[in-house]
Amino acid sequence: MKLLDEMKPHFDKGGKWEKYSALYEAIDTTIYSPGDSTTGATHVRDSINHKRVMSIIVLALLPCIMMALWNSGYQENLTLNQMLAAGSITSLPMLSDCTSLFDNLMTGLGICLPIFLTTLIVQGIWVVVFAAMRKKNIDAGFLVTALLITLLMPPTIPLWQVALATSFGVVLGREVYGGIGMNFLSPALVAWMFLYMAYPASMSGTAVWTAVDGYTGATPLTMALKEGMPSLAAQGVTWQSAFLGTIPGTLGETSALACLLGAVVLIITGIAAWRIIAAIVIGVVGLSSLLCLFDPNAMSPAWHLVLGGLAFGTVFLATDHSASALTIKGQWFYGLLIGILVVTVRVFNPMMPESAGMVILFGSVLAPLIDRVVINAHIKKRKLRHV
Repeated sequence: MKLLDEMKPHFDKGGKWEKYSALYEAIDTTIYSPGDSTTGATHVRDSINHKRVMSIIVLALLPCIMMALWNSGYQENLTLNQMLAAGSITSLPMLSDCTSLFDNLMTGLGICLPIFLTTLIVQGIWVVVFAAMRKKNIDAGFLVTALLITLLMPPTIPLWQVALATSFGVVLGREVYGGIGMNFLSPALVAWMFLYMAYPASMSGTAVWTAVDGYTGATPLTMALKEGMPSLAAQGVTWQSAFLGTIPGTLGETSALACLLGAVVLIITGIAAWRIIAAIVIGVVGLSSLLCLFDPNAMSPAWHLVLGGLAFGTVFLATDHSASALTIKGQWFYGLLIGILVVTVRVFNPMMPESAGMVILFGSVLAPLIDRVVINAHIKKRKLRHV
């Protein structure tokens, strides 16, 4: 604390390191609570601020983070053990016991940590550059964005692609609009969409879900949509395993249970709009139930909810304050639109099974228009009352 206080004058206006003041402020306020106090008249509605919001979101992400560590390690170790039993390999590397919690976590850490550090470092560079250019402080939101981008990545994604996608998402998804609070798209979702469109083999190929060289295999969602629901049973995939998350997929999307725990945290704390989550679920269940009436072999609502990135996208991406509808009626329309479109794309375009990310991004683009329609309708209704 004393060292930072002694260095502070050098970062103040007129100091020799003035242009790096944003970086100093970020380090100082991250480690310690600011000692500054407001001198003028203030109006405080509650104790919540942006850093507290980000801290709660990180807390809500913890179940997904832990599941990402364990499941990515479990999938690799399970595959190695199966290859050893089949004679494809003659020995196992260290920490490859798929029945060991420690081995799975350590293996998963080796997969997830490089992706997270790449995302954090690249984003940190861009945030500092833009903060210095604008002469503004660095906000705490970049940590959450780094976690979200990491959890949206498959285990085998090349790090240079992670760096490129992070740059694209942060710069074109947030900073060009003025930074945190000014953007209308989720930077993490923009980064994911960039990779999905620019490098589809790295995001949706059969060799990207398990970090073992020479091993290929589709995700359960892809198998269900292209080969039919019986293909899941043939591969030993049950609804319970999909709900718990012991299946291949991107790092953070496999466990609907982990996402559900995160949703509970976000809803109780008031960070996420429960109407959006409820509306998406209603849209998915409603349309998929209707389709099942015409085709008994169609994917049931219960399977739609636990496969792919729908659960993760619903809880952590669709509820992003900067990228979702804000009016009460608008949140219902916004959520229903996403839920209906996800099922529509999944069922009628099985070549693009992972539609949740694209649909949520599309919904974010329409969110301001939805709010405008709701507000204009409310204004018109109030005018009629006074006629």
